[in-house]
Parts: sequence; structure tokens; C-alpha cells
Amino acid sequence: MIHQGGVNLLGCFYPSCHFSKHPLILYSLSIFAALVILPIILNFYSMKKYFLAVASFFIYSHISLGQVYPGQMDSTFVPVRSHHYDPELTFDFCVNEPAWSNQAGIHSAFGSTDRLYFRKEVPVNHDNDLSSSYSTTVWRGERANAQILVWSSEALEQVRVSTQDLRSAEGNIIPKDRITFELVRYVLSNYPYAEKKAICGESPYKSGFLMPDRFETLDRFDLPSQTTRPVWMMVDVPRGTAPGTYKGKVEVRAKGKAPQLLNLEIVVQNQLLPYPKDWKYRLDLWQNPWAVAWYNHVEPWSPEHKMLLKQHLKHYADAGGTYITTYGVHSPWSDNSYMIEGGMIEWIKKADGTWAFDYKIFDEYVELAMECGIDEAITLYTPIPWGFRHRYKDEATGDYSYINWAPSSEEFKKMWNIFLTDFKFHLEAKSWLDITYIGINENPMEETLAAIHVVRNHDKCWKITYAGNWHKELDGLLDDYSFLYGEEPTITEQKARTATGRTSTVYVCCNPPIPNNFVFSPPIEGRWISWYVMAYGYDGFLRWAYDAWPEDADRDARHGSWAAGDCYMVYPGGKSCIRFEKMREGIVDFEKVRILRELTAQSGNAQAQGLLKQLDQHLSIFPKEKEFDENKISADVRKGNLIIRQLSDLLAK
Repeated sequence: MIHQGGVNLLGCFYPSCHFSKHPLILYSLSIFAALVILPIILNFYSMKKYFLAVASFFIYSHISLGQVYPGQMDSTFVPVRSHHYDPELTFDFCVNEPAWSNQAGIHSAFGSTDRLYFRKEVPVNHDNDLSSSYSTTVWRGERANAQILVWSSEALEQVRVSTQDLRSAEGNIIPKDRITFELVRYVLSNYPYAEKKAICGESPYKSGFLMPDRFETLDRFDLPSQTTRPVWMMVDVPRGTAPGTYKGKVEVRAKGKAPQLLNLEIVVQNQLLPYPKDWKYRLDLWQNPWAVAWYNHVEPWSPEHKMLLKQHLKHYADAGGTYITTYGVHSPWSDNSYMIEGGMIEWIKKADGTWAFDYKIFDEYVELAMECGIDEAITLYTPIPWGFRHRYKDEATGDYSYINWAPSSEEFKKMWNIFLTDFKFHLEAKSWLDITYIGINENPMEETLAAIHVVRNHDKCWKITYAGNWHKELDGLLDDYSFLYGEEPTITEQKARTATGRTSTVYVCCNPPIPNNFVFSPPIEGRWISWYVMAYGYDGFLRWAYDAWPEDADRDARHGSWAAGDCYMVYPGGKSCIRFEKMREGIVDFEKVRILRELTAQSGNAQAQGLLKQLDQHLSIFPKEKEFDENKISADVRKGNLIIRQLSDLLAK
């Protein structure tokens, strides 16, 4: 048996076997073998032959282990290569081995989408959330998510999950081609599940933890012995579906095993969810389009890159993504990402000392995002790059130069007035000025205020967005303010801000540890955040980042010093994940409540007003949540959705 961090007794090819990485250890072992083992083997040979063998062994060992070659690396740092690429890491071990004792054959059940299930553990039935039946209520045009678990103590081959059309008693159908199944892959985390003390900085955990998250197109899969495999099911209800109860079976089969049947029921209400592009929720996930080029080994901004970007942005658009992230300066976050964000606008100092600006990449990315349906806002980052570092191209030499312009300096005021004048003309020519924000990130207050005043004093046309802690002195200066969760205004202050017509969102990043969208976060936290948005009166949610991938994003979600998953919400190849879909569920909840409020006001229905009052009372508990017990917050979201269902039926057209 191979144990994590141990030795493979069948050979030293296991990555955790360090003997092969240390020449001195090998050399010592060779001496031991020569002096102890060889005499035993060669005891029937003459002493002459024995000593000749030992001498030869020592000579060979000295030559092979002692000689240094040009270009040689320290073997400690040489990675161990596999013969074949493994789509996920599998060096986890079982915590509850006895639970597998009676799990022979094929086992399947619906699990909760609010929690994670582990690869080497028999699924635990929390609050009866493991069941052979699944029922949910949705609007027309809504997506219903479910999680199917397949497990066995024995190896299973060619496991397949499928269904047929769902049918109502009236003979209407939800076609099977609107039902998709995604294999859930495990990725490496630097924190264990539901860790509440994750930090911005190096993780105190030196071990890795496998978490289910990444989706992969499912045809069939093999299941190793003592393994659980989640399968994510999505039912996209057509907008023209007749209201009613739709039923069907989900079949889970494996080679040589009798198939298992799970019961599926979708209740469709007579309410219509708008298209994502028409949602009012302000979703701002910062994009790093260079990562797509780097990960796919294509030239940035080539036709191949743009094709991949269109595929890549589809999930963002499908979740109602509204902000286009653009970069007015090179590497605004001081090379913080694994793949550096390049500037989309080239600053050029001409030979005569005047300045010019090349908007080619900026225009191409904005136009591409708009083609994908992301067209409500453009954010340009940032007058205050980390370290105040600005890059420009010197036309006289052809070289790039870097200069630090602090916002409080006269040089900054001069340069940004030159740039803003040129940028304004360009935006007007493109008809983009009205939707463009100058994005400012948190810095020392003196510099933050200085940058804001430079923009404000340049022209009244400019809108400013800012992400950081609540500062009352900034309130009246910002058109759009995103507050770090836990560092926010009071609800009264937020209502006053809303009354002025300014928009507000909330964000999480590497902190706080809860609630969050890490790969180790209970998935319900991602949905819960939008209920918090509703309760606080915010307009939406912001997060860095959508796609700042680490080196091996498909398998290893760790990213430098950050908590795993902090830097991306989708995977390469246009793949979604559990975290993203749970975030989307919360956004849909927000949209449904918004619509139901409008319908209630239009109807004057006293019963509906009573239910809406119940919903408002329920929402009041969300800002008070501190512990983030996944069972409790799941129950709170379910209770809120029960009121939504009641309102939806009452106000049905």
C-alpha cells in the first residue's frame, strides 16, 4: 500500500519518495548494499570475486553519482514525470475506511448542491440530503441544478448517467437535450474543507486537500475502488415551457451492473425569468484575458485568442456579467498574477516630447466582450497602479521605461490630464463614454483622494468606481462603490447612498475567509452572498478574479500566497464549476425577488404584500450571520426560496 508522504514499497517512482532525489542518500544505500547485501548473495563465490565485485561497485557508484555535468540540476528540484497526464491528482487517502465495508456494487443518490463530497469517502447523509429522488421548483427560463453521487467499494467500468424527456401529466415535455451532465473533477486546495481561518498570505497548511469543483464534459467514466464521483446535472427549462410538474428518471449504469434509477421532478411555475443580459444585478468579475492566451499557447490578440475568449466569456455573460475589465496601465497590480495583466492602452512618449496613446487592444477587447453580451459598463484600471508604477514606450529609443507617478505629484496631474483628454475623445468617437468608469483601488487615503480629484477636476463626464473599505469621506465622490465584506457602511448609510442614485456592491477577495468562493468553501456560501446583497440593499457583487489562473489550474487551485480558488471562478477551456453555478443561483434569487417586488407593487395584492413583508423580515437575519454553519445558512436560503415560490404562485399571470 502507498501512503501519502511515504515510500512505495514496490519501487521509488512515487512522487513523495525522496530517495531518488538525493544523491548522497543513494550513495549511502549503495555502500550498504555492497557491504551487507552482496556478501549474502555471493557467499558461494570466492573471496577474490567478492572483493572484485565490491570494488567495481564502488568505482561505478563514484563515477555515476559523483560526476557533475554541464547544465546539471540539483536532483531535489527535478520534478517526477508521469507516463500519462492525469486529469486530476489522486494522492488523497481515506479517513473512514470502515464505511466502505458494505458498499460493493454500484451506489447512486442525489446529494445536496450546498456541500462538497470527498473522493475517498462514502457520502455522509446530512439532514437526509442523500436521496433517490429530487424535486425542485423553477421559473420558465431558469436553470435547475442537482448533484448526483456515484460510489462503490469495487472498481466500476464505463459509468454513464443519462435521462429522457421529462413529461407532465398534460403531455408537455422538457426535452432531454436541455438536460446536461458534467463530471466533477477534484482540484488541489491549500486549506481543508470549510476552513474559517484562511488568510491573505502563505497558508499554514503544508499538506494539500482535494476538493470537487471543476466541470468536465461527461460521456462515461471509470470509477476506481473505494471512490465517490460527483456528477453535476443542469436542467435549463425552455422559456416557452408550459407550467406544470415534469417527471422522469435518471439512469446510472456501469458495465456488468444492473442500472440504478433515480426519480427527477421539476415543478415549473408560471413566471418568466428574463434573459441574463436583462438582469439588473451588477456582477463584476475582473478579467485577465492574457491568461487565456498564455494557457492555450496562442499569440495574444490573435484570431485564435479572440475565438477562445468568446468561448471563455460565455459563463460570465450567462451569469449576467455587466462589467468589462480593461487596463489603462501595464500590470496595474504590480505583477501580482501568475500571468501578468498587460496594458490595453500603450502610452507612447514621442521623439518631440509629446504623448500619444494606442487604443488598439482596448478597442478589440471591449468590442469582443460586447459581442458576448457584456455591454453595460467598462472599467479602466487604474490611475493608481501598485507602487504608482507607469510604463511607457520611448519613441526615440524604442525602449520601455518605468516611472513612478504618485497621484499627489505634479507629474501625475500633468500626465493624467493629458491622458484623460485623449481618452475622452476616443470614447466619444466609439460612443462608449457614458458607460465608462475610471476604476480606483484602495491606497493610502491621501493618494486615493488625490487621484479622485484629478479625475473629477478634469471633466464632469467621468464616472468613478472604487473597491475598498467604507470611507465616509469618499461616499459623495464615487458613482459606484464596492465595499469589502465586513468593512461596510451601516444599512442606514447604504440606504442614504442608494437614495442619491449611486450604485453599491460588496466584494470578497483573499479575505474574509467566510463567506467566500474558495474551492474549499461550502458551496452554499456562494449563493448566500447574494441574499446578503439583497438584505443590505446593494446592487450586486464584485470579485477578483474571473480567470487569473495559476500554472496548473485544472488540477491545482493554489495560487502563490492566496487561498485556493481566490483568483479564478471558471477553468480553462470554457469550463464552469460548482462555485460558479452556486454564485449564479444566488444571482437568480436576487432577480426573482426584484421582479416579485415589482409585481407586488403593481398588483396591490394584500396577501402578496404580507408575504413580501415576511421575506423582508427573513432578510434581516442575513447581515447578522457570523458563524456560517453550512447547515444553518442552507436552511436560511431554503426558507427564503420557499417564500419566493409562494409569491410566484400567488402573482402568476
